[in-house]
Amino acid sequence: MIVWTVSNQKGGVGKTTTSVALAGLAAEAGKRVLLIDLDPHGSLTSYFRLDPDMQLSSVFTLFQERTALTESLIEKVTVRTPYAGISLLPAATALATLERQAIGDGMGLVISRTLAKVTDQYDLAIIDCPPQLGVLMVNALAACSRLLIPVQTEFLAIKGLERILHTLEMLAKSRKKPLNHIILPTMYDRRTQASVSSLRTIRNDYGECVWAGKIPVDTKLRDASRAGVPPHLFDPNGRAVEAYRSLYKFVLASYEKEHIAMEAGE
Repeated sequence: MIVWTVSNQKGGVGKTTTSVALAGLAAEAGKRVLLIDLDPHGSLTSYFRLDPDMQLSSVFTLFQERTALTESLIEKVTVRTPYAGISLLPAATALATLERQAIGDGMGLVISRTLAKVTDQYDLAIIDCPPQLGVLMVNALAACSRLLIPVQTEFLAIKGLERILHTLEMLAKSRKKPLNHIILPTMYDRRTQASVSSLRTIRNDYGECVWAGKIPVDTKLRDASRAGVPPHLFDPNGRAVEAYRSLYKFVLASYEKEHIAMEAGE
């Protein structure tokens, strides 16, 4: 199973949309996809018309039962969405209470251990993160093989990018190796100088870590969210969907290239 985490230490940059869009495109390609919502606000859960305030079984259940994780428990928590190939581990607002609980006892590896139990059942897991550094983000970063960082092309979002890159530096020291990451410019509006200037800054400052493409502003993404439909089904030939298609192929190819190099001992 490949695991991608979608994260930025700023909200409103397109994390949930990116997660759903990539999941939809992977499912379209025949992949078995597990979406994981680690944000107490539950935007990803709400996308599929589930209420985070009403979830009796959720990712929070896995943290509660972390010393006794079983395939049957994970199966009980998992929701089959109406869309072929896409399953969901939904969030509950109770996730917000985890930060007040004692860290330890495997708290930072709950998601890693969960995915290890179901690794043969899915081809791809995509984790949608909260924007705050804490136990939930630590879980997501510890579990993933690739970090995707959506960055809205505007000044304040770049500040959020700086924060998460600093977090990655700290994480690399503790795990003794860097976490491969790809920066994704989102909500790009070529009509505004602010967007054009911000994109130029991102590319100049972060170079080869930045995906060569960009996700444009597209009202159809908002419409797809309102309808609870993956973007590629709502607007198959839309400009944002085409951009996400390009992104999906790029991230998958970069992972496969790295995996082949590792097997060859390079």
